[in-house]
Amino acid sequence: MRSAEQILRDAKVIAVVGASREQWKPSHTVPLQMMRHGWRIIPVNPFADEIFGVPTVPTLADIGEPIDLVDIFRPAADAVEIVRQAVAIKAPAVWLQSGIVSAEARRIATEAGLDYVEDRCLAVERAVAGLSRTA
Repeated sequence: MRSAEQILRDAKVIAVVGASREQWKPSHTVPLQMMRHGWRIIPVNPFADEIFGVPTVPTLADIGEPIDLVDIFRPAADAVEIVRQAVAIKAPAVWLQSGIVSAEARRIATEAGLDYVEDRCLAVERAVAGLSRTA
């Protein structure tokens, strides 16, 4: 299993489930920061047409291209189904943001061979490791 830092180093395309239009929410600021540092973000939100100037998709199944990481900004109760969807689209890794923990989601991911991170922030891990895809 890859470390959180290695997952970020390897990722180029990140699907963000629960990406928000609300600029004050971490589910907006974190993916926006990742975009600014060179990652390609695909916002997954069935209630918005676009976020960060990028067209949204309603579900992971609607992406239609390989992704490197599924980043989850949804309550832990929703994480289980989202991880099942990540397995179905053959995503190599899932990441539950700070404050989101799910033993069941972890079990599903690890049994399917996905790398799994929970209760950690993409942006914090990126900053601590000094990672950028723009350099």
